[in-house]
Amino acid sequence: MSSPSVNPSLERLRTPVQFLKGVGPQRAEKLAKLNIFTALDLLFFFPRDYQDVRDVIPIAQLVEDEIASVIGTVEEISLRNTAPGRSVLGVLIRSDEQYLRAIWFNQPFLRRRFSEGRRVLMSGKPTLNGLRWEMAHPIAEVLEDEQEEIGGKILPVYSLTEGIRQGAMRRLVHHAVEDYRKEIEEVLPQTFLDEHGLMPVHDAILQIHAPDDHDARAAAQRRFIYQELLVLQLALAVRRYQLTSNRHSMSIPIDGRIDERIRRLIPFELTEAQNQAVAEVTRDLALDVPMNRLLQGDVGSGKTIVALYAMLAAVAAGAQAALMAPTEVLARQHVRTLGKLLAKAKVNVGLLTGTLTEKQRRELLAQLAAGEVQLLVGTQAIIASEIEFHKLGLVVIDEQHKFGVKQRGQLRGAGLDPHYLVMTATPIPRTIAMSLFGDLDVSSIREAPPGRQPVHTYIGTEEEREKWWKFFRKKLREGRQGYVVAPLVDESSSADSASAEQLLETLSNGELEEFRLGLLHGRMSAEDKEETMRKFRAGEIQALVSTSVIEVGVDVPNAVVMTIEGGERFGLAQLHQLRGRISRGSHAGFLCIFADPKTDHSRERLEALAKSNDGFELAELDFRLRGPGDLFGFKQHGMPPLRIADLQRDGDLLEKARADARSIIAADPALADAKWEKLRRMVFIRYGKSLEIGDIA
Repeated sequence: MSSPSVNPSLERLRTPVQFLKGVGPQRAEKLAKLNIFTALDLLFFFPRDYQDVRDVIPIAQLVEDEIASVIGTVEEISLRNTAPGRSVLGVLIRSDEQYLRAIWFNQPFLRRRFSEGRRVLMSGKPTLNGLRWEMAHPIAEVLEDEQEEIGGKILPVYSLTEGIRQGAMRRLVHHAVEDYRKEIEEVLPQTFLDEHGLMPVHDAILQIHAPDDHDARAAAQRRFIYQELLVLQLALAVRRYQLTSNRHSMSIPIDGRIDERIRRLIPFELTEAQNQAVAEVTRDLALDVPMNRLLQGDVGSGKTIVALYAMLAAVAAGAQAALMAPTEVLARQHVRTLGKLLAKAKVNVGLLTGTLTEKQRRELLAQLAAGEVQLLVGTQAIIASEIEFHKLGLVVIDEQHKFGVKQRGQLRGAGLDPHYLVMTATPIPRTIAMSLFGDLDVSSIREAPPGRQPVHTYIGTEEEREKWWKFFRKKLREGRQGYVVAPLVDESSSADSASAEQLLETLSNGELEEFRLGLLHGRMSAEDKEETMRKFRAGEIQALVSTSVIEVGVDVPNAVVMTIEGGERFGLAQLHQLRGRISRGSHAGFLCIFADPKTDHSRERLEALAKSNDGFELAELDFRLRGPGDLFGFKQHGMPPLRIADLQRDGDLLEKARADARSIIAADPALADAKWEKLRRMVFIRYGKSLEIGDIA
């Protein structure tokens, strides 16, 4: 497939933004902060919201709870702090001797927008507070002189940066639409426009920035949402095609004899769901094209056993297998687990982490290159360029969402490609699976192994704190162990570590002073972490005070109680993962979360966790409440963020885009037909680098 050609229209759309009408060098610097560098960037800088000011009405005509727009003059501005980190901003406006007060909670930075005597437009839902109208969190805009006559329009509302007002941004976009709209190429074939009822691009770019009405605005948005999702799905379909065509892997057939030998090493019967996953994996391994399969299952569902089955099948076929874990603690735990299960098997297991001495590393790499190490476990150190396998047949990646898309391919090299099995204990909502993991087939384990005890979850109040700690101490005295998870401070591990250290000191001199306590956090050395976990597994530590570093994979069957402080700061999926650290043996688990939820969503998350132990159900709820950005960030996976599509809201269009993309690639894998040239160019520009599909461009 040749590189996409460049035409004059595209060159004109690449005009630097500083040369556009009304911009200049100074404004161009400000626009750069919004990632606007060219005319094309400005045209595709879509509004984040709209103000319907076709019917601006006097304050006297407001109706309670009916969205409306009013214009008035700022009479008074007040900003008061109600508690540390909390504030109320009030802006009182007057029009024809009528008053309305706009209120914003915890947004003190909005204060600098307003000044007394300026005219402002407020759009929102009014309520009566006594005899005065109020609007909570309205869309507000300070009007400029030429905007005095503002009625009769649906106004776009853009994200801004310091130094550019809303009115100025509207004018810049308006000029760009007038001067450059006709240069935009229609990338969608007419058949797609007709089949899905989509607006042509020239009409859509006009209606998304200056809609005639809400129907036109919605139609324009729908067109660009579909286009964005189609380009994403085409990129994933192309990648999927590349991973399975022109690529060859070692065929790993599993006959009845090998199956029996592997199952003999597993000390329990596999569940029906595990057997189904094994069947799907072994079917892929038998082929001479690379397997690319995602294995998802709830915490404690037994995914590792399925992965072990696949790795032993690879070893039985004379190949090597690699297991990559997100943390050294988890990598070492995998080695211990494999050591126990493979005690009677002649399988040499190696551990590769960043903390090996140079001599240890050299010796291990030599054994690996000679084929003496059959099963390698490690962290991201496994993907270092100098590592050579003798005959790598299978790569298992544990906790897929901790690694990016590109990292999945870094163990591919000359010769045969390995099969890939990626695992996650954070069940992935279907639309996310189609988007971020669209190049993978999916196996799911939804049932827990028999005998797995439930975890009883409580949301504790301050009044119940003493009662809970009394119960916690009772369990420790019975010989059980527990965790205490420190509040999540921010993404900084240093702040989280300090939080855990402070909590350890408090507990050592308070609720748990009679017990042997340990500390685990991200800033500890690998050796110290391992020594702490050794003591905890051996029972030398009765309660482990930790940050969320224990979220992934830590397995101590005797741990049955957990306290989480500051539960409102954790996401639902993260809380469920933390909960999965207890009740991993034959005893029921007990979790108490102390939280101070400030929002309805935060309360709903905590209540859902208390009611359900089903990770799949909780993942869908977390997706609905928080959206995909927080759950599985596109940026984290090395992919550019979506500009207008919302995976939660636009699932129907995602389905259409995925079906269309797969049918296109099935008929024309290289997108060689001239009718796909413009779409091919978009795929290459947007995803060529992040998904490593440049070789098809």
